Amino acid sequence: MRWNIVAERGHYVVYGNGEFLFTADTRSEAMEEMEAWENRLTN
Repeated sequence: MRWNIVAERGHYVVYGNGEFLFTADTRSEAMEEMEAWENRLTN
């Protein structure tokens, strides 16, 4: 999956393949959530 993290209004919005997936308060939180999504998709 192609990920995109966009900083917006003090938080981070994460898109996967161009579609909204989730928001996070910090970039590191977004990275952790992306890893969890990847694990769910591949397992």
